[in-house]
Amino acid sequence: IYAAAGVGSSTRMAKFDKDGRFLKHWGSTGSGAGQFNGVKALAIDAQGNIYAADAGNKRIQVFDAEGTFKSEFGNVGMPLAMCITPGTTGSSQVLYVSHAGDQDGMDDAAIYKVRLDGTVVGKFGSAGKQPKEFGLANSRDCRSEHELLGGEMTNWRVQRVLLKR
Repeated sequence: IYAAAGVGSSTRMAKFDKDGRFLKHWGSTGSGAGQFNGVKALAIDAQGNIYAADAGNKRIQVFDAEGTFKSEFGNVGMPLAMCITPGTTGSSQVLYVSHAGDQDGMDDAAIYKVRLDGTVVGKFGSAGKQPKEFGLANSRDCRSEHELLGGEMTNWRVQRVLLKR
């Protein structure tokens, strides 16, 4: 189990065993590798790598299962919510990252489709209240590479998005 303390002056990530016993923590407040400024979401790929949406630093940081920093990438706006598509042997997983560029997510919003190496392969959506528009996404679930669910705070809804194959 991984958790992030993403608000305040003591930002860090923690690892717990399956029974909830604390194992370790890593990170601190800042902008360097392994430091955070508002972790908003975590996702884990099929290899056990942990992706942390470091919103205040406008980046995604990647760690191994023990918390060792591996890499980081930006170009996804201010990441607030994200998910990784289910992986199977031989299939490539992708990361969907919800971006909001303002406090309410109603001036600038989008979803980025990103390879796990940080390469952006697509972007869609905009801010608003209509279908396929988004208002401050605070949760994201990848049912598949073509079906996403997302919770929105400003619009008080969960929206299902089906993408063309």
